[in-house]
Amino acid sequence: MRTAPTEQPSTPCTDSATPSGGGAPASPLATLGQVPWSDIQDSTGPAVTIPLLLTRVAWGEERAARSALDDLKKRICQYGFVVEQATAATVPFLWELARMPRVSCRPQVVQLLKSIAGAQQWESVAAVYPKLLNHPENPVVWERRARQAVRARRGALPVLLADEDGDLARAASELADALEG
Repeated sequence: MRTAPTEQPSTPCTDSATPSGGGAPASPLATLGQVPWSDIQDSTGPAVTIPLLLTRVAWGEERAARSALDDLKKRICQYGFVVEQATAATVPFLWELARMPRVSCRPQVVQLLKSIAGAQQWESVAAVYPKLLNHPENPVVWERRARQAVRARRGALPVLLADEDGDLARAASELADALEG
């Protein structure tokens, strides 16, 4: 009888150099190239477009940034589901974006982090249909890793909660509530 896989080979997930206190990293998105995007999947196939989308969110004008974030959501957390293994690798960069004052859609970035933090759909399905755990590409593992990646960087929350942007502070409060649950 085949045993259920509990882990997949790890995907390098970098943590950018962040000053103490949870501020923005010295060089935003500088470690994007350290992730083997072509070796991991998003909902469309190899995750090679994710760095471009993250860069557009970081540096694009409001309309372009929101469009890129919408595309990113479809690739990593569509309809509240962690859809592929690239989600966990993307989370550290979402935290960076949330802390960058220049990013025009920071509240929406934090809302995406909240969606990822609360994703338990695959675990719920596996509870009813345990054969899912025998699938070679175990989505329960992706979901757990993505949630863990959000929790691992929650030290940035106090800065976001204190931000002058009321929408950002509200989104950060909702994320904090989700992480406590």
